[in-house]
Amino acid sequence: MKRFIFLMGASAALAAPRGATAQQGGYPVQTTAQTQFVYQNGAVVRREGPQTTALTQNVRLANGTKINYKSGIVEFPGGKLTTLREGDFVRPDGGLVFATPGAAAAARGDSSVPASAAFVTYTLPAPAKPGEAQAQTDALQLRLRLLERKVELLNSKIALLSQKRTTRPDTRQIDLDLTALDAQLRADK
Repeated sequence: MKRFIFLMGASAALAAPRGATAQQGGYPVQTTAQTQFVYQNGAVVRREGPQTTALTQNVRLANGTKINYKSGIVEFPGGKLTTLREGDFVRPDGGLVFATPGAAAAARGDSSVPASAAFVTYTLPAPAKPGEAQAQTDALQLRLRLLERKVELLNSKIALLSQKRTTRPDTRQIDLDLTALDAQLRADK
C-alpha cells in the first residue's frame, strides 16, 4: 500500500505542469508576412496589420520558435531563451524585433544600456529654400555616379591583377584615376 501511494505521488509530481515557460510545446500557428507576436500590457498578442487578437495558449511558429503567451518567454529552435519586453515582437520567421535599445541590450545580457534608452528616428532636414531640394538631389546623384565609376575602376584593377602573367601588369593609370576620384568625392562632401 505504501508503495502504491509513493508511486501515485511520484507520478502526480511528474505530471504536474511546470512553470509558465515557452518550452511547453505551443500550438502550431499559421502566419502571414504581416503577422507579429507582440508583448503588450504584460501578455503576448497576435497582430495582423492594425488588428490585434489576444492569445489564449502558447504558440509554435513554423521554424520551431515557441512563444509563451503569458510570460513573453521565447524559445528558439536551438534552445536559447529570451524574454520579450513591452513593445518587442516576434516575426513569423522567428526573428526578434526590439522596441527599445534597453530591451535589445537586456536580451544579450548587457546592463550598460539604460532601460529608458530609446531609438532615435532619423529624418532628413527639410530644405531651407526653394530649389535647395533639387540641388541636394543633384549632389547625391553626382556622388552616386562617382562611386559607380570607382567600383568600375576597382573591378578593372582586380581583373588586371588576376590575370596569370609572368610580369606584374601596369595599373598606374587606374591608380591615378582612383586618386583623382577619391579627391573629388572628398571635395563633394
